[in-house]
Amino acid sequence: MITRRSMLQRSTLGFGAIALAELLRADARLAEDAVNRPTAKASLQPHSLATARSTIFIFQGGGPSQVDTLDPKPLLQQLHGKDVPESIGKHIPKIARSPLNNLLASPWKFRQYGESGIPVSELHPELGQCVDDMCVIRSCQHDSPIHAPAEFIATTGTQVGDRPSLGAWLTYGLGSENSDLPGFVVLKTGETIRPPAIGTGFLPARFQGVTVDSEKGIPNLALPAGFTHADRESQLRLLETLNREHLERHREQVVQSKGKDNGHRLSALGHRPDKYDSQLEARIKSYELAYRMQVSAPAIFDLSQETAETRNLYGLDQKETSEYGRICLLTRRLVERGVRFIQIRSGGWDSHSDIETEHGKKCRAIDKPLAALLIDLKRRGLLDETLVICGGEFGRTPTSQRGASKPGRDHSPSGYTTWLAGGGVRGGQIIGKTDDVGYTAIERPVHPNDLHATILHALGLDQHDLTYEHHNRREMVTVNGGKVVQEVFG
Repeated sequence: MITRRSMLQRSTLGFGAIALAELLRADARLAEDAVNRPTAKASLQPHSLATARSTIFIFQGGGPSQVDTLDPKPLLQQLHGKDVPESIGKHIPKIARSPLNNLLASPWKFRQYGESGIPVSELHPELGQCVDDMCVIRSCQHDSPIHAPAEFIATTGTQVGDRPSLGAWLTYGLGSENSDLPGFVVLKTGETIRPPAIGTGFLPARFQGVTVDSEKGIPNLALPAGFTHADRESQLRLLETLNREHLERHREQVVQSKGKDNGHRLSALGHRPDKYDSQLEARIKSYELAYRMQVSAPAIFDLSQETAETRNLYGLDQKETSEYGRICLLTRRLVERGVRFIQIRSGGWDSHSDIETEHGKKCRAIDKPLAALLIDLKRRGLLDETLVICGGEFGRTPTSQRGASKPGRDHSPSGYTTWLAGGGVRGGQIIGKTDDVGYTAIERPVHPNDLHATILHALGLDQHDLTYEHHNRREMVTVNGGKVVQEVFG
């Protein structure tokens, strides 16, 4: 007979072996991900010393006005109602030029904040308190004045919409730090997300952004009534077996048919096999991830665990700020748990008419939560390793929108503002400059591809080394290359 005491004595090393086996299994899963990148010059390790491990990309869909938020123009106040001076107008790119008459003074006053004295409009009194942690780039610039192409430039590098999004690239290059959560999470408020802005393009489908409802959490996460986790695990094992058998049969059919179609790798359904394999592989992995999330994710979305002070900081109990406050607080909780890339899409900035009402309403909703996110990350020691980027697809003209019933502004991609904080960024500084009325960048222009190269640099990635072979071309995040804005880091 073996007593319980003797069994425990004899099994001590066995328990350690069980734990070791689980750790090795997790490592094997990461190794499998790396091996499954045969065409990539990428790894799960940074190429150089990283100053950030996670990224929060706050995308302000529609285009916030730079001259009403972070780029004050005293001359604009003086020239209200007049035409853009010829000395300025002649330098504005024609493709980005709206009518140059009827300049519109900002309805809001500016004041200086912090030790750095960076001016911020009264639209952002809370965010103004954080300027010493912010690097404000006033000279962002590209040449598309249309929403969708401009958003694709800002999120994928080109205006076509057929390339991987920045979040997909970073998840592909660095993987996820938490095997129970997606590496790329998307939260939104306002307008519908344009799929290419969170898509994978030619990258494997498993790097797609996962859209999350800030109130309900991840869709379909709860188990059906009467279903146990053991039932679900058994079901997933069966699905995985069936899917992999189907995948192998599909590959065999492609090999057998190669001689019959002159070498064209086309399946019976007309799909590219490599793309088909990627999508099926992503589906298999999504089932596995969904099971792990059913166990661990619900607690992340339970904000009742937060203190009353934290809830008040984010404005959760105030009508105007509750939705965005919840999104920002959830973002902090996801960062804590190792999610690599979080993209927040805040729509509603397209103020062609009545900008005073529209921008006023929008800023009242986001100002307090955005400031709370920076404050909360900093006090928890997370801001130093979390890169925060905030900006839209373009800015707005300093002139009034023609035909608007109440004063508003048109699209302006030739000079707009984006700010960064945390993750090695030197706060309390301004980079670049627009002309005296805020129409176009005249000093240190920064293209979205330059911004992407800068983000990669903070995460320890070299834009020229993070590549993927597609159509016999080594593709990289910044398309044909961007310039790292070194001044961002000091």
